[in-house]
Amino acid sequence: MEFGIFSHMHVPHDDTEHARFLRELEISEAADAAGFKYDWAPEHHFLERYSHQPAPEVYLSWVAARTKRIHVGHAIVNITAPVNHPVRVAERIATMDHLSEGRVEFGTGRGSSSAEWSGFAIPSAAETKPMWQEAIEQIPRMWREEYYAYEGKYFRVPRRWITPKPYSKPHPPLWVACSSPPTFTLAGELGLGALCFTTGTAAEVADHVRNYKDAIRRCTKPIGEYVNDHIAVTTNMLCLEDGDEARWLYSRARTGQFLEYFYQWLDSVPRPPQLPKEGPVRIHEPTPDDLVARLRRGGSLVGAPEEIAEVIKVYERVGADQVIFAPLTMVLDQQYVLRSIELFGKRVIPTFDRDPVHRTTRQREAALAARAA
Repeated sequence: MEFGIFSHMHVPHDDTEHARFLRELEISEAADAAGFKYDWAPEHHFLERYSHQPAPEVYLSWVAARTKRIHVGHAIVNITAPVNHPVRVAERIATMDHLSEGRVEFGTGRGSSSAEWSGFAIPSAAETKPMWQEAIEQIPRMWREEYYAYEGKYFRVPRRWITPKPYSKPHPPLWVACSSPPTFTLAGELGLGALCFTTGTAAEVADHVRNYKDAIRRCTKPIGEYVNDHIAVTTNMLCLEDGDEARWLYSRARTGQFLEYFYQWLDSVPRPPQLPKEGPVRIHEPTPDDLVARLRRGGSLVGAPEEIAEVIKVYERVGADQVIFAPLTMVLDQQYVLRSIELFGKRVIPTFDRDPVHRTTRQREAALAARAA
């Protein structure tokens, strides 16, 4: 089991973009020092307050320059051609791969809301799927072939020499964001890592994990040059020595308000059955007692290190390879967030992650060794 953070750039009404960028960067550096292996940043456009992170390649470049070990991950790059031309994506990812010396994780997707895809004049959400499929098939070709040319439905490239080629051999790990059940199966069949989230319990993603793992075992022709067998689940965490203090702080951190933004903007994500199918939602803030009950159900990582470790074991049992935490999708003084990251690194990570090498690096190296044999 490995661990990552999510540099989301949630900007509450009583904070500023500048302050949040600097806080996110401080947390990224702290996570690297604490032993977290991945720092993921989304790409979002036009989503007020939910996420002001439209240029993750810029943010992650800063993180890579100021850290030593942590992998910088896109969760995700929108690779539909109207949003990001696939050639420009291939160029940027390969450049980051060189400057970070192989620490880039290339997560892909097609946008998560009508505000985003319609803002770039894409006619429908359905149209984004073949756009994504076309781009994800072509980008590895751009990295592999000396000269590249393509005549497709959504973009065309005359014969050109696309540079740079990746530093990582054969290329950085490929991922896709997953929210609907068919996407988990598709990710596995294409040999892609799966990035997903839960607002409930670890058990609620168990079927998705199982479907992904079943599909990736069937993968004989990955879309890249090797299979990235890796599923990561994003949730929240607050780890303090005093579990009751953690729950008291978390109950006042306006996490319910963040989820309201989530369901307001991400209209492509299926809503839980207890919420209205469309329109605004009202989510009550959890009480400390609610958080204790969730902890016992495996649905809350808020408490003391030993309490949180028990929930991590549930994620481990359902087959997740990585758990990602979003430290600033809440309103909480930075001192507590930094304390949480440091303590989790000292008391929880060593229990579960004893390999100094990243799983994605191990898989890439194994693929190269198999080719050489």
